Amino acid sequence: MPAVPPRSGDAIFASIERVNAELFTLTYGAIVRQLLTDLEEVDEVNKQLDQMGYNIGIRLIDEFLAKANISRCVDFKETADVIAKVGFKMFLGISASLTNWDADGTTCSIVLEDNPLVDFVELPDTCQGLHYCNVLSGVIRGALEMVSMKTEVTWVRDMLRGDDAYELQVKLLKQVPEEYPYKDDE
Repeated sequence: MPAVPPRSGDAIFASIERVNAELFTLTYGAIVRQLLTDLEEVDEVNKQLDQMGYNIGIRLIDEFLAKANISRCVDFKETADVIAKVGFKMFLGISASLTNWDADGTTCSIVLEDNPLVDFVELPDTCQGLHYCNVLSGVIRGALEMVSMKTEVTWVRDMLRGDDAYELQVKLLKQVPEEYPYKDDE
């Protein structure tokens, strides 16, 4: 039986069931608003959004691997490329590009061409420290941790703060060796 070729983000996005974009955007906004009300401190909201994203990422990677039909990535550069070109397209329907690679190939920036989470959003002056889309950094961190890559993901630029783009910096902290739950020789 011939190997099934990997699917592009566009092909996967077209074939999966989707929720209405406005409903998704407004629901996410309601979650952020409720967190701001409950936690009161913007830094705590940022941490909570990151943790929520992390929890989503550790589960989302299974769906991604099942539907994308990709082979194992050989290094961090290839993994980041798959996230930018397939992952963002598959789950959010947006394109992303990779820039600002360091010499070691362990740090890069993911620049989003669009961000559906911020439709209808304006940050008030009291929330200027808020990373409104911090859930995305958590999703990336959680998904990468499930494929044995410990990372740090931070927002570099955010159009809600007046910047010209949405940019996430992804830094590989260490490649975690795979651990197996039992030994075959016992």
